[in-house]
Amino acid sequence: MDKLKMHSPDLADQNINKIADLFPHCITEAKDEDGNIRKAIDFDLLRQELSREIVEGPQERYQLNWPGKREALLTANAPISKTLRPCREESVDFDTTENLFIEGDNLDALKLLQETYLGAIKMAYLDPPYNRKKGENLVYRDSFVGSTYDYLVDTNQVDDEDKKLVSNSDSNGRFHSDWLTMIYLRIKLTKNILSDDGIIAISIDDSETSNIRQLCDWVFGESNFVGTIIWKNVTDNNPTNIAIEHESIHVYAKSKSKLEKSWKSKISSIKDVLINIGNELNCKYSEQHDLQKAYTKWFKVNKSELGPLDRYKYIDEGGIYTGSQSVHNPGKEGYRYNILHPVTGENCKQPLMGYRFPESTMIKLLEDDKVLFGDDHNKTIELKVYAKDFTDKLSSVFHLDGRTGPYDLKQLFPETKKAFSNPKPVKLMERLLTFMVGRNEICIDLFAGSASTAHALMGLNIDGGRRKFIELQYPEEITGKTKDSKLSLKLCKDLNLPPKISEISKERIRRSAKKILDENKNTEGIEELDTGFRVLKIDSSNMTDVYYNPDQIIQGGLFDNIDNVKSDRTEEDLLFQVMLDWGVDLTLPINRESIDNKTVFFVDNNSLVACFDNNGGVTEDFVKELAQHEPLRVVFRDGGFASDSTKINVEQIFKQLSPMTDVKSI
Repeated sequence: MDKLKMHSPDLADQNINKIADLFPHCITEAKDEDGNIRKAIDFDLLRQELSREIVEGPQERYQLNWPGKREALLTANAPISKTLRPCREESVDFDTTENLFIEGDNLDALKLLQETYLGAIKMAYLDPPYNRKKGENLVYRDSFVGSTYDYLVDTNQVDDEDKKLVSNSDSNGRFHSDWLTMIYLRIKLTKNILSDDGIIAISIDDSETSNIRQLCDWVFGESNFVGTIIWKNVTDNNPTNIAIEHESIHVYAKSKSKLEKSWKSKISSIKDVLINIGNELNCKYSEQHDLQKAYTKWFKVNKSELGPLDRYKYIDEGGIYTGSQSVHNPGKEGYRYNILHPVTGENCKQPLMGYRFPESTMIKLLEDDKVLFGDDHNKTIELKVYAKDFTDKLSSVFHLDGRTGPYDLKQLFPETKKAFSNPKPVKLMERLLTFMVGRNEICIDLFAGSASTAHALMGLNIDGGRRKFIELQYPEEITGKTKDSKLSLKLCKDLNLPPKISEISKERIRRSAKKILDENKNTEGIEELDTGFRVLKIDSSNMTDVYYNPDQIIQGGLFDNIDNVKSDRTEEDLLFQVMLDWGVDLTLPINRESIDNKTVFFVDNNSLVACFDNNGGVTEDFVKELAQHEPLRVVFRDGGFASDSTKINVEQIFKQLSPMTDVKSI
């Protein structure tokens, strides 16, 4: 019986196989560090295949390079023997929610999610540490030192109490290199899990914005750059230099050519509703009076749901339209010409600064019946704009007071007397998400921080959507003497929470969910809103060393390694590692049943069936009963079979009773 590998995928092997499909003659064999023969690449031949001229050695070329770049590539591809352990007590609606909160290093999380979410994520949002030169120990994002927590440990930058010993100041020769290594690892792995029309949005300030642009040009391709959004942040009262009062959000697509159809905002969905109701009413009513009366009745009932399109009050044979669009030329002198009023025959009053269209354009608008006149010539004309012609765009400049983010958080945590410095505003995240994440798609936030992304996404789902979030956050201990550190420590103490950033993240999601439900309690379908999240924590593998390297166990240690599962791990721990290994969605519903006095897990009904009994209770009769469910996959624990013959017969039983079932063991 095949065994599950129980570790994250080896991306180097996958990449070698992809190259083998394209250039089979570039594949050779080489010995690994243990002396085993493995498939390898002849890079000299591959270079020749990919180059019109040979590019090697010191020859000048255009590229982004930094110390540690090659090591970062190896690190990104290397597998890890870790797992995600479920934590029901910290979750909300664990059994029914489709949202995830993963606690641990986001690099490990991305590696573990590679198979389960390959090509499944619509949007990835990154608000990484900004690598500021002051070496401040601010809460979370500005406290970054080195590439990952493991890097700090390996380089002796953390003491016995997990406190940082050095800062990544500008006197450090690897100030930019360490940051580039950190962010490259995550961007490279994130690209794998993006859907074909997926996008990545990265918030950054000026300190690393040039590097992040070059890095994304390299990873995603320069042609897949979508644009940069500038948004107003805090006020900087700097008397001598340029006051920096903005942040940038750089947006890249996995494939820009596939992005167009999915790049539409929530408002575009409202537009579709107006177009449809306009067509329906035009089919029912031929008289203009009856048509307008029917639409006015519908409009009064649904106006509150139309958002910025609540100006579209009118209807004619062309569809629903608004008549409040100005023809004024803003800011400077426009075009001057006369337009006759159709009733009085007099010239209509001109706008103060003239018309914003040339006369030829206005003539075309008049011919197309897209101009609205007043009762007489003393009123300036307006444009008739149909709902079908409405376009909503994501502007490169987003005007928002930077104090909005701290206010959002203070509303949720009235226990704090002062506001936090720089959490992302919910309105900013809603604006991004409404364009970048469809009604049934997934957004992953690699640096959850105060969890503004989860808050915004749940709020958008008031429209009946099933947008899902995956929040990643390292359980960093809150230390330091900054304003935000002190606020966070006091908040955790007041709420009786462990002093960790991840605890504030989870509490923010719980409170924002309650706020959304309270504010929308009269909204139809509000009871269906998913405001829960399933907490999963990164930990070492559930399996002991003997599972991965059985040939390295010496005879004297055999009795210490009878069980290949660690003694402190539960059956549900094993289930989630199996789900990871098999690439099963981690948010699928899980039912636990007792069959023949043994616990059996049914994931998404019969997508995966698992029994981790370790007392020799798995008999052929029991296996036959499970086969009646015709599961897609089934997994057992090696120590659970009643005998060796039972284990041998299991596959044959399923071939006879459920031939489509994939059978494995751990």
